[in-house]
Amino acid sequence: MKTSTCKYILLCGAAGFIIACSTKKDNFINRNYHAVTTEYNVLYNGELALQAGINDLKTTYADNYWDILPVEKMQPNKEEMEPTDKRNANFERAETKATKAIQKHSMNLGGTERNPQMDEAHLLLGKARYYDNRFIPALEAFNYVLYKHKGSSRIDEVKVWREKTNIRLENEGTAIKNLNQLLKEKEGQMDEQIYSDANAMLAQAYINSTMNDSAVFVLKRAVAFTKDREKEARYRFILGQLYGKMKQSDSAYAYYQSVIEMNRKSPRRYVIQAHAMQAGLFDYENGDTLAFMKNMRDLLEDRENRPYLDIIHHQVALYFDKQGNKPKAIKHYNKSLRTKSTDKYLMASNYRNIGEIHFNNAKYPMAGKYYDSTLVYLDVRGREFKAIKKKRDNLEDVIKYETIAQNNDSILHIVSLSEAGRVAFFEDYIKRLKEQEERERKRLEAEAQRQANIAAASANISGDDAMGSAGGMQTSNSRRSAGTDFSANVAGKGETVAKGNTGTNPGSGAPAGMPGSTTGGGSKFYFYTPSTVSYGKLEFKKRWGERPLADNWRWASELRNRTKSTEETAVANTDSLSGGSKDENKIDERYTTDFYIKQLPTRQGTLDTLATDRNFAYYQLGLIYKEKFKEYKRAADKLEKLLVSNPEERLVLPAKYNLYKIYQIIDPAKAENYKQQVLAEYPDSRYAEIIKNPTLESVNNESPEAVYAAVYKQYEEGKPREVYAQLEKHIETYTAEEIVSKFELLKARVTGRLKGLEEYKRSLNYVALTYPNRTEGKLAEGLLKTDIPSLEKNAFGKASASWKIIFKFDNPADPKIEALKSKIEKFIKEGLNNRITITQDVYTMTEDFLVVHGFNSKLAAEEAASVLKEYKEYKIAETPIVISSEDYKVVQIKKNIAGFLAIK
Repeated sequence: MKTSTCKYILLCGAAGFIIACSTKKDNFINRNYHAVTTEYNVLYNGELALQAGINDLKTTYADNYWDILPVEKMQPNKEEMEPTDKRNANFERAETKATKAIQKHSMNLGGTERNPQMDEAHLLLGKARYYDNRFIPALEAFNYVLYKHKGSSRIDEVKVWREKTNIRLENEGTAIKNLNQLLKEKEGQMDEQIYSDANAMLAQAYINSTMNDSAVFVLKRAVAFTKDREKEARYRFILGQLYGKMKQSDSAYAYYQSVIEMNRKSPRRYVIQAHAMQAGLFDYENGDTLAFMKNMRDLLEDRENRPYLDIIHHQVALYFDKQGNKPKAIKHYNKSLRTKSTDKYLMASNYRNIGEIHFNNAKYPMAGKYYDSTLVYLDVRGREFKAIKKKRDNLEDVIKYETIAQNNDSILHIVSLSEAGRVAFFEDYIKRLKEQEERERKRLEAEAQRQANIAAASANISGDDAMGSAGGMQTSNSRRSAGTDFSANVAGKGETVAKGNTGTNPGSGAPAGMPGSTTGGGSKFYFYTPSTVSYGKLEFKKRWGERPLADNWRWASELRNRTKSTEETAVANTDSLSGGSKDENKIDERYTTDFYIKQLPTRQGTLDTLATDRNFAYYQLGLIYKEKFKEYKRAADKLEKLLVSNPEERLVLPAKYNLYKIYQIIDPAKAENYKQQVLAEYPDSRYAEIIKNPTLESVNNESPEAVYAAVYKQYEEGKPREVYAQLEKHIETYTAEEIVSKFELLKARVTGRLKGLEEYKRSLNYVALTYPNRTEGKLAEGLLKTDIPSLEKNAFGKASASWKIIFKFDNPADPKIEALKSKIEKFIKEGLNNRITITQDVYTMTEDFLVVHGFNSKLAAEEAASVLKEYKEYKIAETPIVISSEDYKVVQIKKNIAGFLAIK
């Protein structure tokens, strides 16, 4: 009986459960079952997923503190994401849960939703889509709540979220209107946190619309009503940024200070960035520098600030930079770089500022390297990237010509010394070389000892034992390297560890994240400690000298002469194995004056070339500093050096004229002196004419640009011989001026037209090598890579749809040309063939072709040639050449009519 009763109870319970699960029945049980299931099961898990996603954003979102922060954090959209980045799966999970709640538990009966949790489900759906950057579907979800659930307790929150979505869709005008209306209607009636969020998003809309003063007003209300400390700190920081943007430094400083005073109530990143912003507002001339540096030292010494040392060191570097203490500035910029900051613009700023310091100190090769590193971290579409790129490109010429000037000047100076003077010069150089290498050895030894102590501490052994282990590893590795040169191995295969640095200043340490790097972990593996490797290399070289990559590397015979007899090798091997006494006593030739003296050039022709190249480099540097960098003093210095260096005559006049123009800006008295020199020594020159009549139309027409335009017009009109003659003159006239590269490229084209493909190729190569960093040089390089190979493929024998008859003349002015032309014109007229035409084409510098065009086959061309040759009405004496249009093109490109006739 009991069993039967239990069975009936279970059946009734199951039936009741099935009835309650239905979403089509509008009764108390159904409504409450689905409401409870929705709230405490599906929506609960969805809310957890959404909050997990938001928490992830708080830790993973990378703010750009160089611009005004957005009031809320968002994951980047697909276009902004790196290839390795992944979407936040929590938002997708939250959306899935919200969708499940709607699909399984919605009770839309008769147009009315009977499940009271559906507004919550749609709100969760909209939030999940919003955070997943799917704003149109999110807006649909929020609008559904506003349309179907007007009495919802969450209606104010939904309205705020709808306007947040409008802002993301760049509908700021709509968002501003709706939020202002909501805040006015619900003032004093809305939940404080929702009220704060509404004001914060209204501030975002104003910021997007560049209405910063309005944004400040409403953001202050957001600060006053928020209960979230993280949001409060963020809003205060944004207020500081807004006041800074509005040039109200005192208010900006005060709001940054309010963030700092929140201390542990604020995330640490805001506090450190507030310190950095205050440092940016510091008055370096009148401010309390002692207090400033004390504050920075305190920040550096606080262990809690270790994740933010990149920011702090950067601000300290800026302080020293503006104070004129460049060495300390570079030191702290490098310390900022070594932290491997995730702030790309901070890294770019560090590299850029070091580059500027080196540039101002005329260390152009080093400046170029730092500018290269700067470009790696800048947005290629930004203005700053383009400005740095332009400056870096301009530095190519500076580096090139400064290197030529310095090297050639040094060589010529040493050559000019007496024999005793040369010896004394190189003895002093050798002394400094030894001191430098000794300092480097001691530095590396100290660093190796420090690394050994770190390894010893981690392995619980003494520092001396660890250092011995490192040295023992070096020696044992040397002995085990059968067939491998140890020093070559360190400098070669080990180079990726010792020198492969991509994140710090050039030449400093191991790559970021590499075990044993100065910023990484404490691995004891020998090759993971770059300072120990460097120290080992020096010690090895000191003991064994330079060793070739060969078997039995310790044999001194391998160093002296690898082709010696077996007997000599055995003796040398014995010497080496007995302690290497002979090898150790060998004098390093780098420490002998004869090693350097014998490398000095002695031929007068070589010395003259060095002097010529140096003088041209001085002239180019003068123009570059004057025109591109506006460094007038430096430009004048280079041109003055040129004039006292016995320059070629062609450089004297333009140098003096440019000095006149420079001194007009920085020293009018000197400008007058050079003006008089130009007028007295070169009265008929173009420069003298410009000085005397700077506004005359005739002078303007004779500007380099006008001259080039006139010559180019003749080139387009098909007058290559006339253009070639003018180009020779103009290149001489405008030597060393920027426009000369244009003349040179045009000359290359004309050369190809008159002299053929090989000469064209040589001319383009000259332009590419001589002007590698100018537009014309790069264009020439492109033509060499694309056009030349294509032209070289042209060969005789290709099928052709048209044919020609040509007559070759060695003199373009030969009177026979006109006579022949008259006979051919008569032939065309009598033949009533309008398709046949006649032209006189340039072939080479001294040769022309008279060409008859318009034959549709070889046979037709041969018959016409036969008529012209045999018929008594014409009886031409010149030899006709029948050729296809394709072969004629090859003849003109390669200037090889003789080759065509040979295979005809």
